[in-house]
Amino acid sequence: MQVKIVLLLLIFQLLTGCATLRYYAQSVHGQLDLIGKRQSIKALLATPEISDTLRQRLQRVLKIRDFASNQLALPENASYRSYADLGRAAMVWSVVATPEFSMQPKQWCYWVVGCAAYRGYFSQQQAEEFAVGLSNEGLDVVVEAVPAYSTLGWFDDPIPSTVINWSEPHLAGLIFHELAHQKLYFKDDSPFNEAFAMAVEQLGVEQWMAAQNNSEGFTRWREQEVREEAFIQLLLQSRQRLVALFAQPLAASKMRMAKAAEFKQLRTEYAELKQLWRGYAGYDRWFERKLNNARLASVATYRHLLPGLLALYVQSDRDLVRFYQASEALEGLTPEMRSRQIEQLTHLVANGRGVVVSE
Repeated sequence: MQVKIVLLLLIFQLLTGCATLRYYAQSVHGQLDLIGKRQSIKALLATPEISDTLRQRLQRVLKIRDFASNQLALPENASYRSYADLGRAAMVWSVVATPEFSMQPKQWCYWVVGCAAYRGYFSQQQAEEFAVGLSNEGLDVVVEAVPAYSTLGWFDDPIPSTVINWSEPHLAGLIFHELAHQKLYFKDDSPFNEAFAMAVEQLGVEQWMAAQNNSEGFTRWREQEVREEAFIQLLLQSRQRLVALFAQPLAASKMRMAKAAEFKQLRTEYAELKQLWRGYAGYDRWFERKLNNARLASVATYRHLLPGLLALYVQSDRDLVRFYQASEALEGLTPEMRSRQIEQLTHLVANGRGVVVSE
């Protein structure tokens, strides 16, 4: 670990004087700041200074973390065994951008991890400034607050204060998701990496909740999962309609009008979905912000390949270790070939809930 920190410091010293590499400098500085704020959860639990509420939540984090390694075969290391009080609303802010008439997100390439469909900043102001520049180029842009992220095992990632008050299934899902990135990560393939982590998250939370003998909590979580899947399908269907629209040979003015009509239709469909939910308004905040291609592209990055990967889990006899092995076997493919192969499995997943079924 000390070697990695020294390496970061050396890189930071080399980059701070180069304006073209300021992005990497802020990344290094932000990571070093995060490292400095880490505190061992076991050490915190041994002190009387923390509140009873925080103590209970940290104890729960350790139980979830042990479950991740012992029951889900996720990496056993020091990640998520420490806590960091960040004193801000998000760990990083992610910028996603697409062309005005395309659902294909812009790619940025980085050292070590390869290319990804987002650009992260430790400063919200810097993220917003970068987004303005992209918007001035005519791109659709969104800045999303990211509560936590994985360094893919390079460092011992902490549980940040940004998520410590989440509900138990959401907190468990976050830990499983980020550890899944450490388990398997393909360079230059954001759709696969995020869908794989989402699959592990979904399967892991289901096993965690079932193990808690909390039938009421398990039922509430299931109900929320059904709503979540319906909402995501609504967005993905809108995205698909936009993909078809942008493939048409229309003048820019007509394309722009049709695009606006599609977003209006999406809002109408969401209102109809809320009626089925008897007024449940948990996703209203998503619609409070301006709709654009980049916002739908962000959803697709995480969800597009999820049904196929859940089907791969079924083909792996519903065994997580075999599922990991089957996923790892896709490494030799290009991202395009990998996506096509996974998409062929989607018919094995039940429509409407994302529940894995066998033929």
